[in-house]
Amino acid sequence: MLIVQKFGGTSVGDLERIANVAKRVAKTKKEGNAVVVVVSAMSGETNKLVGYAEHFSKNPARAEMDMLLSSGERVTASLLSIALQEMGVDATAMSGRKAGILTDNIHTKARIQEIDPTAMHNLVKEGKVVVVAGFQGVNEEGDITTLGRGGSDLSAVAIAGALEADLCEIYTDVTGIYTTDPRIEPKAKKLEKISYDEMLEFASLGAKVLQNRSVEMAKKLNVNLVTRSSFSDEEGTLITKEENIMEKPLVSGIALDRNQARVSLCGVKDRPGIASDIFNTLADADVNVDMIIQTKSVDESTNIDFTVPVGELIDAKVVVDVFVKKGEIKSDSYNEDICKVSVVGVGMKSHAGVAAKAFSVMAKENINIHMISTSEIKISMVIDEKYAELAVRSLHDAYELEK
Repeated sequence: MLIVQKFGGTSVGDLERIANVAKRVAKTKKEGNAVVVVVSAMSGETNKLVGYAEHFSKNPARAEMDMLLSSGERVTASLLSIALQEMGVDATAMSGRKAGILTDNIHTKARIQEIDPTAMHNLVKEGKVVVVAGFQGVNEEGDITTLGRGGSDLSAVAIAGALEADLCEIYTDVTGIYTTDPRIEPKAKKLEKISYDEMLEFASLGAKVLQNRSVEMAKKLNVNLVTRSSFSDEEGTLITKEENIMEKPLVSGIALDRNQARVSLCGVKDRPGIASDIFNTLADADVNVDMIIQTKSVDESTNIDFTVPVGELIDAKVVVDVFVKKGEIKSDSYNEDICKVSVVGVGMKSHAGVAAKAFSVMAKENINIHMISTSEIKISMVIDEKYAELAVRSLHDAYELEK
């Protein structure tokens, strides 16, 4: 098998942990597999480099930041390669440039355009373990670029796709994907398999194991992903095509997103295009709107409620204030003491009554639902934040996810 293994910052956090990663990689190689490893910078290294830059400038040039920040991953790749060589494993380190990762020109948050896997293929054929510095590539002008948040995961998935690898293992400090947060519900169970679409829902709802971009790319390139812990030999969770999951559970898990704020607009002028104007202006301000409810009031004006990430609420207020001053919105109010709890599962497509059960659970626990949105594989409810953990545990019990 050809396996791509990615190790994050906590997995390579110090020299002892890099040595442990080397042992794991060597074991995979000795089991007869071809191995390509993608690494992040050692934990804390990127923040340290950012601090160095900010010592000289509060707004350093993005191209210079890419040159600086990409060094963290190259350090890890070199150290891991050296450690493997000392263990008798033929290994070589590569920068994103040497690995053939071509990106667009947007510094600090570049997107991968294509990968030329020739150099990596040749080294793998020679029996070498290839250790690639993640999070980085090179644009058409030859400038170093970095891929932004979750960039090393993205590098690993893209490389696995380009090499047509059998498996891409993402090693983190957690053992896999659970039916819900085990810190909230101790009975939470680790999932053996989950579909790309379910994982995308979990990622968008605050699960921090994988970034959306990585899962989207895995789905696009048909890469089988496994998330597992670098600190144990426990089996992880396979993220794959829906058709590869023989017995689909009705509900896979309960997700909780505390990073939500509600915006309520009352007396919105009832004219064609008003919603378009408001939400286009929010989009121009880089405000991500999630759930939306629009209702008509008795005086023929409109009320619009929507949710945004807490960190973008200030920007949303600035936009809304413009419409208030123009007289197109009578009043506005904001609530940060909310959360979004969601029931997720591909099995919901073919079963009736899933939503009814969720609403019954909320009613039984006397939890008021402020907003609801549904899709084929998700039911999301906005509730008061103080009921977050009660809602998660109650829903987890109702769908018997511990079984």
